[in-house]
Amino acid sequence: MAKILVVYYSRSGNTRIMAEMVAQGTKNEGAEVDLKEVARVKPEELLNYDGIIIGSPTYYGTLAWEVKKLLDESVKFHGKLEGKVGGAFSSAANIGGGNETTILSILEAMLIHGMVIQGAYSGDHYGPVAINEPDARAKKQCLALGGRIARLAGKLVA
Repeated sequence: MAKILVVYYSRSGNTRIMAEMVAQGTKNEGAEVDLKEVARVKPEELLNYDGIIIGSPTYYGTLAWEVKKLLDESVKFHGKLEGKVGGAFSSAANIGGGNETTILSILEAMLIHGMVIQGAYSGDHYGPVAINEPDARAKKQCLALGGRIARLAGKLVA
């Protein structure tokens, strides 16, 4: 069974709702999941998981400082996250608010770590996005992301 971390930052509660749905998606696939606010995650904890999914609101077209801090501090573990499965999701206040650039910023850090990233052929290709409070479409995409990460991580740890 894969062990997945869903870590997020949320000021308004919208990204937290998405994180809860992503975590539920991993559970639906039988994975063990820990759902944590980014302030409660130490960089060395990332080593304990087969999959890491990070959610951030979009600020000025990129990720929140709190998430960036965790990623910056994870630099001391280069090579140790290689082969782990990664994913990302984001919320913003506007359709053109920078959701995709936020997700890509998170995925870039994961790729530099050597993590495995799985896209989606339908829906939100890079990761789930929401405009303000997640609607039914965003929640469905969050469940799907959690499921995809759990399945892929399960295959890689088997």
